[in-house]
Amino acid sequence: MNNSSPTPSFYDMTLRMIFLLIIIVWCLLILTPFASVILWGLILALALLPLHRYLSKKIGNRPKTASFIIIFCFLLAVILPLFIVITSLVDEVTELKSKYITDPVTIPMPDEKIKALPLIGHKLYDNWLAIATDKDAFVVSHQEQLVELGKVFMRGILSAVGGVIQLILSLCIAGILLVREDIGPGIRNFFKKIAGNRGDEFADLTIKIVGSVVKGVLGEGFVLALLHGVVFVLAGVPYPGILTLAVFVFAVVQIPAVIVSLGAVAYFFATKETMPAVIWSVLMILVSLSDNILTPLMLGKGAPVPMVVIFIGVIGGFVLSGFIGLFTGAIVMSLGYKLFLEWIKPENDLAE
Repeated sequence: MNNSSPTPSFYDMTLRMIFLLIIIVWCLLILTPFASVILWGLILALALLPLHRYLSKKIGNRPKTASFIIIFCFLLAVILPLFIVITSLVDEVTELKSKYITDPVTIPMPDEKIKALPLIGHKLYDNWLAIATDKDAFVVSHQEQLVELGKVFMRGILSAVGGVIQLILSLCIAGILLVREDIGPGIRNFFKKIAGNRGDEFADLTIKIVGSVVKGVLGEGFVLALLHGVVFVLAGVPYPGILTLAVFVFAVVQIPAVIVSLGAVAYFFATKETMPAVIWSVLMILVSLSDNILTPLMLGKGAPVPMVVIFIGVIGGFVLSGFIGLFTGAIVMSLGYKLFLEWIKPENDLAE
């Protein structure tokens, strides 16, 4: 008797492949809303794995405790500064609202010295004069521009807040994944499935890119906001917390912080003597332009691919996926760059 199973027909194989494809596509559609959070959680787990193993050995091979300590420290580093900034913003916005209600017409007349500012002096003076003379008429005449500017600013803030929430969720996912003993080999095996024998290289590349983006985008934004905040406080600029947050948001979304600095420069010339105004203005402009130095130092330092590749990935990823896209975009672009170099490499080099 022949016990061998019959060979599936072409139609059977086709139907099986169709059903398998439907299940795969269905799963991907279900996971789509969580794709960025899950992907970022996997990336963080891989990046934090060496620290997790080291800490686990130090406390007696207790991976759960080590995972809790690491994630708690990272969450504290994210939530505590955010709480301080939000508290400062609430106080300053409340103060600004109370001042506006009690004395709504308090905009001073512009100083004639503002006209001496290069490029923007006359236009700034005319707009300031129009606001000081009749701010209601100015708001009505520039309503569309003000609404669009407000929308852009609010979108930046909401995107940053949403990104922080996604980062917190991703850290929680990373903490859960770190508890598993096979998370490191599992992620590396995934890269090996994609890149073959070079899977470890691409896994290490991912870790380095994450570090570069963290230093280059968030680190640069934090340093730039800190420098501006110090100047705002020392120079006596009103509402330094709001302006500092605006600088950080602008830096993260790659908008020049000089936009905020120009407002501070106008304030200096309107309220201070000529010499102090010039000194503070020069210092403010230098701080604003420091991102040209910080970007190559922090974004490209230690990166295994050219800085321009990471920069394109950061900007494109942010446009495509929001805050999390800053990281996923840079990682995908870097992996694609490496694969492209392998593809165009001469066959003789590949044989070697």
